[in-house]
Parts: sequence; C-alpha cells; structure tokens
Amino acid sequence: MTQHDIKEIARTAHALAEAARGVVLPYFRSAGLSAENKLSEGFDPVTAADKAAEQVMRSVLAEQRPDDAIIGEEFGVRAGRSGLTWVLDPIDGTRGFLAGTPTWGILISVCDAGGPIFGMIDQPYVGERFWGGFGEAEMTGPMGESSLRVRGSRALSEAILFTTFPEVGSTAERAGFEAVAQHVKLTRFGMDCYAYALLAAGQIDLVIEAGLSNYDICAPIALIEAAGGIVTDWKGGKAHDGGRVLAAAGPEQHRAALNILSHFS
Repeated sequence: MTQHDIKEIARTAHALAEAARGVVLPYFRSAGLSAENKLSEGFDPVTAADKAAEQVMRSVLAEQRPDDAIIGEEFGVRAGRSGLTWVLDPIDGTRGFLAGTPTWGILISVCDAGGPIFGMIDQPYVGERFWGGFGEAEMTGPMGESSLRVRGSRALSEAILFTTFPEVGSTAERAGFEAVAQHVKLTRFGMDCYAYALLAAGQIDLVIEAGLSNYDICAPIALIEAAGGIVTDWKGGKAHDGGRVLAAAGPEQHRAALNILSHFS
C-alpha cells in the first residue's frame, strides 16, 4: 500500500466521522429520544441516530470509495472489489447514548484480508477523536492534537482494568473476568468503546470483554496496535471477528491476564 493510499484511507475516515457527528449530535440528550429493541429477550437498543449516522457514512463511502466493501451494524454488508472493507459501528454504546453519558463513540475501521489496518474512535460530544494505523496513532481534542502510546508493561497488581458490563457475558465469562479483577489495582465499568481509546492513550492497562461483534472491535484493534498495545481473544489468537477480547497496554499485563482467562475459554 502506497503512502497516497494510506493518506486517502485516513482522509476518508475523518470525512466519515465528521459526517456522522453532524447527524448524531442533535439527537444526544434530546427530549423524547427513544429506541427500538432488537432483541425479543434482553435489551439491545437502536435509535434513529444510529441509523442516520450509518446511512450518512455509507453515502460518503459510495461517493469517495465505491469499490470498497462495507460491514455496518445497522444495514449489513455491501460487497466490494478493492480488497478493503470498511467496518462501521455508528454508535458503539447506544445504552450510554440513551442515558446521556459521553462514553459512546463512532467506530470506523478499514480491514484487508488479514484484519484491521486502520481504526478510529470518535466521541463527538467531548470533541475527542482517536485514530491509528500503519504504525502511527494520534488523537485530537479540547487540549489539541498529540500522538498516542500505551502505558507499556507493568505488573498485573498495578493494572487498571475496564469492562462495559459487570456481568460481562456468560456465567463462565464473568467468572474469568472476576478472576482477573481480583489481581488488579483498580476495576471500572461502563465505558463502552471509550475504554479502548483510554488504553491507546496510555491511561489504563486492560480491557476484557465478551460477546462482541466485528464492528465492536475492529477499530479498537487497529488503534491500540498502532499505539503499541496488544489485542487478542482469550486464547491469545486474533480477535477481529469479535467474541471474547483481551486488550492490553503491554506484554506483562497481557500475559498475566491471559494465563487466568485461558482457564475460562
């Protein structure tokens, strides 16, 4: 891939994020915002903002990258012929969006046959955007633009651990998470994709989740790897298809957490 190709991918990703911001923000904390439930049992919400954001991103891609494939949470797959696939989650953390917390984000990634090569996490309300790929990771926000780098190796006893839901997933998956949580310094919940951005930014050490889809994790994988971190499944394999995910800021935390989680996978 040429430098021109890399720049075009990044330029398009920023264009998608800007377009999605424009349609999502008017819905956030608006009066009367409601959601449909995608599940017959449980609660997996989708709002008009989710659908509008994905539609506008698809429109941008149809104009600027018509040969690329698309996988989106709300509108499925569009075939392509370039060998590249844009994986879109218009609002990762719709529950947080409904609750008015600024921990949701717009996830944009590009994958080739081997997996994610570029990823972006955009948080429109606080004005932060994190992106990475091809060995470089950066962010911009209220305090300006800066490069991103994970914290690096440290003992599990010194680690800060995040997950979205206290229940994590199945009974066994929750037990695996809790087994790791017993050994860390601090555990926090409820951050959705923002936890992965914090890991890439050098703020935290571990994110452990289960039951993810590809559109939940492709962008965080590319971002975190570009910032020097590690993302695998609970057996140490590739995680870009979703499922059980372990993201780490260094090999020591990753190895220690993986040794525990492997007993529950």
